[in-house]
Amino acid sequence: MKRAGLIIVFILVALGAGANNKKSERAIRAMLTAQVTEWNKGNIEGYMHGYWENDSLLFIGSKGPRYGYDVTLKKYKEAYADLAHMGQLTSVITRMERLSGKCYFVVGTWALKRSAGDVGGSYTLLIKKIKGQWVVVADHSS
Repeated sequence: MKRAGLIIVFILVALGAGANNKKSERAIRAMLTAQVTEWNKGNIEGYMHGYWENDSLLFIGSKGPRYGYDVTLKKYKEAYADLAHMGQLTSVITRMERLSGKCYFVVGTWALKRSAGDVGGSYTLLIKKIKGQWVVVADHSS
């Protein structure tokens, strides 16, 4: 009888964890979709709402790593100074892996259709839940 009770408890815990994972994945997808929406409005600051506002934010691009929210925002504004360079962003998540209850690893592709010439590539994101919000803490885009 005890054994059956333990099995039921384990099943209920597993079902609850699965539901929490789905909820977390939906929240992360919603955050990333909101970023794309803001980008396509020409709103870099709105796009950055998905990033961790901290000096430890890590962004790795073609010119190597840089640290900090403000540094990353400044570099985005320099690289995408107008709508011709921002274009229309599309992003496709190709893999999302739960590393812990508060940490996900995301892999995807991005593309900018723009009058200044189309560009695109791949990205990896480390996303953490900090103070109740899912935020990008590390971004490697190429």
